[in-house]
Amino acid sequence: QLQLVESGGGLVQPGGSLRLSCAASGFTLRYYAIGWFRQAPGKEREGVSCVSSSGGRTNYADSVKGRFTISRDNAKNTVYLQMNSLKPEDTAVYYCAADYRYLELSTGYNYWGQGTQVTVSS
Repeated sequence: QLQLVESGGGLVQPGGSLRLSCAASGFTLRYYAIGWFRQAPGKEREGVSCVSSSGGRTNYADSVKGRFTISRDNAKNTVYLQMNSLKPEDTAVYYCAADYRYLELSTGYNYWGQGTQVTVSS
């Protein structure tokens, strides 16, 4: 069974950092493009960042450029999202998603995790 599991969320003060992890089980993540998405209460799910299967291509939403960094460790079957200089508006449930296709920041990915809550508040 293909499964993605996010971890690393939590409560952090504005200006702080978190690193989210997206671990795969039941399949080899290195063959898949990965996207990170988030959904705040009352808002639509939006793309945050993505990385191609090779790691050679990445993209970021304008709202997180310069603050978030996506990376992948194929040996650990895991993709990370390093989030620095966090703002209250970054508060959301964060999801990772996988697909054979490189879909950039669209929500058309085939496989999704259950999400991890990130709350930025003083």
